Amino acid sequence: MSEENKGEPVVYVALGDSTGVGVGARKGGGYVARLFERIERVRPGSRLVNLCVSGATTADVLRGQVGRVGDAKPTLVTVGVGINDLTRMSPPEQFAHNFEEIVTRLRAQTGAPVVVSNLPDITHSPRVPDFLREDARRAVRLYNERLADVAARHGLYFADAYTKSAEVIPSHPEFFSSDGFHPSDEGYEFWAFEMWPVVKQAIR
Repeated sequence: MSEENKGEPVVYVALGDSTGVGVGARKGGGYVARLFERIERVRPGSRLVNLCVSGATTADVLRGQVGRVGDAKPTLVTVGVGINDLTRMSPPEQFAHNFEEIVTRLRAQTGAPVVVSNLPDITHSPRVPDFLREDARRAVRLYNERLADVAARHGLYFADAYTKSAEVIPSHPEFFSSDGFHPSDEGYEFWAFEMWPVVKQAIR
């Protein structure tokens, strides 16, 4: 048996927004479902508690999701949120404050490893007008800087969805679904593929 196949089943709790739900996917769900498929392959009998809600902001995660984590008794938590804060033009400082509060409340409920994903490069989305792309890219980077700072200070596992997506997405328009904003099946598969090495490390 390989090293990654050893160990108990995982109780995976996911917090986040529509990308965790899988809006835009035709089959297979979002990055959460695709990560869980990988977890099940190496840890049979694992369980997924997906608390993600389409449209959720960090404030929504605080109100409706994070308080339910403790009851699930997780052995892995992922957090992927911020795109809706960005599109609603919430200041980076408010985003950072909310994200820090999410992590603080998580830590009060569980000692499970927490994997956070930063924001992928959404600025190549067909829904973003050309004249707004540079401003949008600057905003994504500001959010990601705040998120990385919180993750480092709290000792979280950090999955960098931005760097590789910024390199790859311009030549892969099929990574966006027909709505021109959410990821497609190919986009979600790319996201899960990039996150998996960090998740695999967290569950070891």
